[in-house]
Amino acid sequence: MPFTLRPMTEEDARRLCEWRYPEPYDRYRWPAWEEMAKEGREFADPDIRAKQYVSFADAKGELAGYAQLFPLDRAVRLGIGLRPDLCGLGLGPEAILLAAREARRRRPDADIDLEVETWNERAVKAYKKAGFVVEDEYGKRAEHGIVRVLCMVWRERSPGPDRGAAE
Repeated sequence: MPFTLRPMTEEDARRLCEWRYPEPYDRYRWPAWEEMAKEGREFADPDIRAKQYVSFADAKGELAGYAQLFPLDRAVRLGIGLRPDLCGLGLGPEAILLAAREARRRRPDADIDLEVETWNERAVKAYKKAGFVVEDEYGKRAEHGIVRVLCMVWRERSPGPDRGAAE
């Protein structure tokens, strides 16, 4: 399923707040839109949404996921989410590559990195497949408590004779 990137609309943002993931991934769901909008939080803030968020659209133009491209001093930190029914189908590497390439386009000299909780083996596998490598591990405060995270950095690869489309 090929994805395309588009600017995140308010409608996309509202729909993200309706997504419900099964345990243990339910910790990644967003609060209700009304709460997000009242607080001006993340993609509910039109300025933050325009500068940092993009949506993944499927072949039919339907919302399939999103990416946050959070600017840091010398890096762009990615955050990725796929629609719950698309998770676990092997689509993560394609989505993360699209986001990484967009981050590279926006800031050619910046490192591209992300954080992932250590228990989330499904995501770690997808990120590695997309060319991310573990650079560090540390504790971090999250809404659901102190968690162990891996910081992974994108190591862009060019296609070579031993790299096929199956990667």
